[in-house]
Amino acid sequence: MRTRCIIVDDEPLAISAIENHISKIKDIEIVATCGDAIEAFELLKKQQIDLVFLDIEMPEISGINFLKSLKNPPSVIFTTAYRNYAIEAFDLDIVDYLLKPIEFERFLRAIDRYYSLKEKKRKVVSEEIDYQDCIKLKADKQTHIIYFKDIIYVENIKDYLQIFTKDKKIITKMAIRDLDNILPNGSFLRIHRSYIISINEVESFSNHSVTINKIELPVSRSYRNSVLSVLNK
Repeated sequence: MRTRCIIVDDEPLAISAIENHISKIKDIEIVATCGDAIEAFELLKKQQIDLVFLDIEMPEISGINFLKSLKNPPSVIFTTAYRNYAIEAFDLDIVDYLLKPIEFERFLRAIDRYYSLKEKKRKVVSEEIDYQDCIKLKADKQTHIIYFKDIIYVENIKDYLQIFTKDKKIITKMAIRDLDNILPNGSFLRIHRSYIISINEVESFSNHSVTINKIELPVSRSYRNSVLSVLNK
């Protein structure tokens, strides 16, 4: 799955330079470019973004204050002309801190670091989850065993997931992207930043929705093409 990123910078030349670097890396997709943090904030509310290239000194709100305002931020690589924010930036658990002008070799090292951190996080999550036929999740002070074949769909609500099975609903604290990385490929499909469905449970679908167990779930514009591609097969 390609990494979905956005570039947030008030300088068109800086955006162009990063776009040029990204064009050389096939696994990264630029979803949008934003001229300020407010525009980026509105976009993040509507779309699932994996990585943000974020300038620091921008009008209205700085990149650092913008990142602090996000409850569940994507991975962030700061791109700035100023060295003096580095210590504060790394305290925010960012991927990397790139100084402009950014050479491609240095940019590539930051991308490699992003993928390394992503893999490390996946391994940490996998230690708590059984990859065979089920997952083990904590809810209501208990550990629940949920078989993949029983999952109908998953809904994300703030920091929690509601996992709907054929006979119950489990609410657990987990990021939807972490569960998406663990569910078996070919059996589940992300249709929206807030929904994952079991492909075998689909009763009907359109360009805008999928019906499962007589429940109509929205298909977002950013996932529409991939959803239709899978379901039309």
